[in-house]
Amino acid sequence: MNGLTDGVRQFQSEVYPAMRERFSELAGGQAPPTLFVTCSDSRVDPSLITQQGPGELFVLRNAGNFVTPYGTDGGVDSAVEYAVAVLKVERVVVCGHAGCGAVGGALAPDKLDAVPAVQKWVGHARAAVDATAHLAGDERLPAAVASNVGHQIENLRGHPCVAAALEAGSLELVGWVYDIASGGVDAVDSGGGVA
Repeated sequence: MNGLTDGVRQFQSEVYPAMRERFSELAGGQAPPTLFVTCSDSRVDPSLITQQGPGELFVLRNAGNFVTPYGTDGGVDSAVEYAVAVLKVERVVVCGHAGCGAVGGALAPDKLDAVPAVQKWVGHARAAVDATAHLAGDERLPAAVASNVGHQIENLRGHPCVAAALEAGSLELVGWVYDIASGGVDAVDSGGGVA
């Protein structure tokens, strides 16, 4: 806990004073241009990876960076709807990452018997995992991670507010896979292929 408390103190004494004007602006509201959907994994820091400051990313995080089909998860639905319909974000980035445990869990769900909620949740990667069934060994997880990003982009298209914004030409959907070891970011198309 001391590390967190020390961090808050450092923020209050060093960071906040240097950014006081920006935080004063943000106190009146937010207008981020990007909804950033990514994994809960502690090694993935959206603001650090993209070098965006406070107020520039509206972040939706969950294990596996899933955008569940519309109507199946109120938390995901409401975050997407708020970002697109209320905040009017210009883009949605779905960012998976190398070595994703949620996608790995979907590849071997029998290993998750002790954590049934996790086992159920990673079922949202089932289509992505099935799309990589022809691969084996070390090739499969990276391909499934990219495939998962593509599937989540397709799920986004099924959200009514996203469909309307896409039709109006006011929204862009972007897929990425972040490599923790190298810092690399690869673009992924909606079919799950690395561009």
